[in-house]
Amino acid sequence: MILKSLEAILSFLTILPIVDKSTAIDKPTNLSDIYYIAKNMYLFPVAGAIIGILMGLIITSALIILTGASHVDALADFADGLMVKGGKELRHKAMQDPGNGSAGIAAIVLYITGMIIAISSFSYGFKLMTGIIVAEVIAKYVMALEAFLGRSAWQGLSSPFTAAMKDKRKMLSATALMFGAIWISGYVGFLSLGISVALGFLIQRIANRSFGGISGDVIGASNEITRLASLIVLSSVTI
Repeated sequence: MILKSLEAILSFLTILPIVDKSTAIDKPTNLSDIYYIAKNMYLFPVAGAIIGILMGLIITSALIILTGASHVDALADFADGLMVKGGKELRHKAMQDPGNGSAGIAAIVLYITGMIIAISSFSYGFKLMTGIIVAEVIAKYVMALEAFLGRSAWQGLSSPFTAAMKDKRKMLSATALMFGAIWISGYVGFLSLGISVALGFLIQRIANRSFGGISGDVIGASNEITRLASLIVLSSVTI
């Protein structure tokens, strides 16, 4: 009975093509339908949770599709590389494997779950929009910062970036542009920045110990991890 009531409520509150066959309710419009919805209004919070989860899933999927899933794959490769026992060469080989190991799969599952929860936790649309903008700016800034501070573990995708970003003027420009973008979220944006930069330093230190430097996968993984961290902070702290 509760499930059927939820179907009717979701049909009423969203554009989802849900039909409650037992009560013949499909997007209630007449007075008797409205009374049915009103009778079950106590289930609105449950419907809100479902809508929030769906919203988080849609936005997370859009971000993954928009970026070609390359950075999510980098996160998986980074996790697989860390779990390999052996030297730099063995870890590099594991990260180049087109398939994902158990560590990589676990990292992807945890990341997507975290993204859905974080996005679903935003209380209103404008906060969500600014949160996504600020999180993206911070994540990309951390990528640039890692290229500026780090050295490539091996010749590969990271090499052109670590070479180009050694120009201090470019790093100062990136910093100025970043600060210009995150002011819209107030002090919470700067809190997110501080946490994300700290995570970036931690990731770089782990990469230096494990691989002898950073790689394209390390930079890509940093993007995903710091984006998620920023979204968690931005959705949790009141602006």
